[in-house]
Amino acid sequence: MKRALPVLVLTVAGLIPVWRYAPSTDTSSSTEVAEPASTPSSSSSGSSGQVVAGSTIKTEKGPVQVEVTFEGDKISSVRMLQQPNHPQTKAAVPKLIASTLEAQSADVDTVSGATITSDGYKESLQAAIDAKA
Repeated sequence: MKRALPVLVLTVAGLIPVWRYAPSTDTSSSTEVAEPASTPSSSSSGSSGQVVAGSTIKTEKGPVQVEVTFEGDKISSVRMLQQPNHPQTKAAVPKLIASTLEAQSADVDTVSGATITSDGYKESLQAAIDAKA
């Protein structure tokens, strides 16, 4: 009986943060998200380079789709057209885009904590690169 009371008190003290936890309700996104183009394969824009949208990849977290702008054969920018509304995704997207611009291919590392989104990103990016060729 002498041990039961401290165990009970410590258990309750340990569970209080779990009971008080409230998931974030922030739905704002720092990454630009737009509706997908009506023709997801490719489109061109005058002097700013060729813009190609990758295929929409359905993941467990939500759809992922990228749009790639090419200057000649070089990837000049990547933009997310669709992405899951998830904190890990929002943190991973800038890292994925930076890696893509550095690697100039879809051969980029998966971002830890956003594996599903990273895999969808790489698949959509590869589809855009293939469509450009």
